[in-house]
Amino acid sequence: MLCLTSGCFFASTSFLPSSFSMYAISLASGLFLLDKPAAAISVAVIGVILGWPFSILAFLPVTLYSLSRKFKEAFISAAVTSIILLALSIVTDFYYYGKWTSSVLNLLIYNVAGGGESHLYGTEGPLYYLRNGFNNFNFCFVLALLFLGILPIAKKKYAPDLLIVISPIYIWLGFMSLQPHKEERFLYPIYPLICVAASAVIESFPDFFRSKYNPYDRSIIVTVAKVMRPVVLSLILYASHARTFSLINGYSAPLEVYKILEHHDAENNSVLCIGSEWHRFPSSFFIPDYVGQVQWIDDGFRGLLPFPFNSTLGGTAAAPPYFNDKNMASDKQYLHDVVACTFLVELQLKRPYLTRGSDLSTWEPIAALPYLDRELSPALYRSFFIPYLWQEKNVFGMYKLLKRRTT
Repeated sequence: MLCLTSGCFFASTSFLPSSFSMYAISLASGLFLLDKPAAAISVAVIGVILGWPFSILAFLPVTLYSLSRKFKEAFISAAVTSIILLALSIVTDFYYYGKWTSSVLNLLIYNVAGGGESHLYGTEGPLYYLRNGFNNFNFCFVLALLFLGILPIAKKKYAPDLLIVISPIYIWLGFMSLQPHKEERFLYPIYPLICVAASAVIESFPDFFRSKYNPYDRSIIVTVAKVMRPVVLSLILYASHARTFSLINGYSAPLEVYKILEHHDAENNSVLCIGSEWHRFPSSFFIPDYVGQVQWIDDGFRGLLPFPFNSTLGGTAAAPPYFNDKNMASDKQYLHDVVACTFLVELQLKRPYLTRGSDLSTWEPIAALPYLDRELSPALYRSFFIPYLWQEKNVFGMYKLLKRRTT
């Protein structure tokens, strides 16, 4: 399940702080189960300081129990690791920012104090992570949530150690569900634990029917329960493949469209313009050299967007005037003269209004790839790839790369 569930498949290849914390939680949990509390707590510190400071909540159960088990050894290990990493972090911050500061501490203070206006980037209801968890782990997620339910039956096997390792699932889900701004990547730290919890439940199937006075019970119903283990695992992996195929086939158009730029000839210092699709822009790393600028077009988004790095303002130590601590949009982030655009990337959906690229007298389509329209497609068919029905039931728009026509 760690290899093949859709959630782990995508999280493991993401270059994100939450992915780093996910690796750290996996390693710390493993070391804890191997009765190496000092090593486990050191890895936890690395995951928080070098990875994602907010993940401290997910590391808390293993950390506290490690301290209670071997306090002196674990405390010294945590203290030494923390001092070394924080010192290196502060020195690095001084080198780049030109003043003594701590980016780790600043990040925590800024977000805990309510800075950032993160709601500008979208808000979701309290059930968002439950729906998202089922999409990415299907029945594996359901079984993981049922772990507490099997404890009365499998207490001797799983309490307290495995319970300590798996408890961050409930803590993290509860805490993150209370935040108005939600993103799938915020759940990455607990993804491996979901697989562990589900595996424990599947392994315990025979225990539901086995007499506690006869651990070697070989009755028919116990045998059937044992057979159900690979059956349920196969069902989980099949549904995981269906989810992964749906994501790849339905939503890979943005990456493929930007690849086409590499094989297209144009004048140097061309301008690539992006409007409402700013959040699917992969990275300037994928933009060929002949594109001199990537510019945003104002399509109504009122949040702050990235700017090109300007070394003339003082390098990394500068605080450019167009940035602000509320994530509010800056007038300077948009290209107001759209005539300057050489290329345009946009998503054209079946809506009762026209987009910029619909004007074929101005724009020439270079590439157009199908993109799944989540608003018009049924939840079941867009979430999981069901052969034949997936193409038939879903609605698709076109993700387009367009070039301005020369007059």
